[in-house]
Amino acid sequence: MSALTVPPAAPDAPARPTGFRIWVVAARPATLPAAAAGVAVGLGAALAVGTPFRVDTAIGCLLVALLLQVAANFANDLSDFRRGADTPDRVGPLRVAAAGLVTERQLEIAIAVVVVLAGLVGLWLATIGGWILVGLGALAIVAALAYTGGPFPYGYRALGEVFVFVFFGLVAVVGTAYLQALRLDPVFLAASIPPGLLITAILVVNNLRDIDTDAAAGKRTLAVVIGKRRTQAEYGVLLGMAYAVPVILAAAWVLGARPGGVPWAAGFAAALPLFTLTLARPLLRTVATFGEPRQLNLVLRGTARLSLVFGLLFAVGLAVGGQAGS
Repeated sequence: MSALTVPPAAPDAPARPTGFRIWVVAARPATLPAAAAGVAVGLGAALAVGTPFRVDTAIGCLLVALLLQVAANFANDLSDFRRGADTPDRVGPLRVAAAGLVTERQLEIAIAVVVVLAGLVGLWLATIGGWILVGLGALAIVAALAYTGGPFPYGYRALGEVFVFVFFGLVAVVGTAYLQALRLDPVFLAASIPPGLLITAILVVNNLRDIDTDAAAGKRTLAVVIGKRRTQAEYGVLLGMAYAVPVILAAAWVLGARPGGVPWAAGFAAALPLFTLTLARPLLRTVATFGEPRQLNLVLRGTARLSLVFGLLFAVGLAVGGQAGS
């Protein structure tokens, strides 16, 4: 059975983690490739406009993205437990607070440590890119913590998709590219759309799986508000729009290539993410036909994997195509 084959519903019975493994589980490593995808695309977008590659800011952006994703995962684990959303009926992966593996206080300390680390790296990046990044970083931290926590948990008010798209798509890609180029370019904004859409699709799968338990707990995600069928359609629309951007960019580079450029090479490079359609098809099929929510656990991991592979190919396409078309 291939890694992307989705089996029939089967009970999840993982061994209870202990020690450091508890924190690995709490960090939800399956979601981390998605955080790295936005940074990769930002680097490719910067190279597309002729910017020399900077290793220091690339590493800094990657660290901030991963740390904020971990902080968001810890905070979500804690807040959902406190609000009663992680019940025994939930069919998703293990949550450490609900399972009694860590105390609330331990999670609070872990969140604080991760946020401080992200803040320190962010402050260093601000010395390079300007202090406006401090305000942007503060907003990103608030967004990571407030998904299910704080006085206005936007994930409980059908706003999760909007914030994920903005911060894990637009901010991650444009911020990374800006710290490479130290200027803004329309290519950065266009490049941010596919990773933002694909990372949002991860949240959509998660919320689609948890519709029943979220509704019972009073967690009004967009999936709860619009229902199963429309959420299935939403997933397909997000992936379709993500694939449309490289096609549009390829056409633009072919038609608008400057004299001396290599337009067809630029177009082919921009279209490299289309090779990931073989990864997307089984995910789309399962989302459209699943019978048991548990089947979406593998789709969740598969969508995170798709976002990374798509992002890496898109980054290469941007870097190569931008140079070939100029």
